[in-house]
Amino acid sequence: MPELRWQKSSYSQEASSCVYLATAPDTTLHLRESDEPDVVLHTSRAALAALMATVKQDVVKA
Repeated sequence: MPELRWQKSSYSQEASSCVYLATAPDTTLHLRESDEPDVVLHTSRAALAALMATVKQDVVKA
């Protein structure tokens, strides 16, 4: 597998609590957190978009 190019989230401001995202050639998304960079979550664009929509919806309700 080729080396992934990690991009830090624009919402991550502190060096110790950053979220990183990378897209693999097969379009799979990879997510990791700066405190545990060896722990990587794998997901699809559709699944991540659904999660983000739900989180945003719950924030608006709160």
